Amino acid sequence: MKDYNSFDLIQIDRIIEMAWEDRTPFDAITFQFGISEQEVIEIMRRELKSSSFKLWRKRVNSGVSQKHRMKRAEGIDRFKCKSQRIISNNKISKR
Repeated sequence: MKDYNSFDLIQIDRIIEMAWEDRTPFDAITFQFGISEQEVIEIMRRELKSSSFKLWRKRVNSGVSQKHRMKRAEGIDRFKCKSQRIISNNKISKR
């Protein structure tokens, strides 16, 4: 388990952004930051307002989100949408 305090604010912000995106699986967060799904949940619980966290958890568990690879459609094999070009300075480039 990685120490939550070892991340700077930019990294925490990026983890939250990736966790909030429905199409970004937990595997991508694990690959980039070396933390488990449970650790992502813990970061979300600590950093979000209680109501925002509850909405996020409900969406992730409802089947709407594709956070878990087994829930994803077979044709989806990437972490980002086609219109998302690059991620730089923690902001997604606009079209």
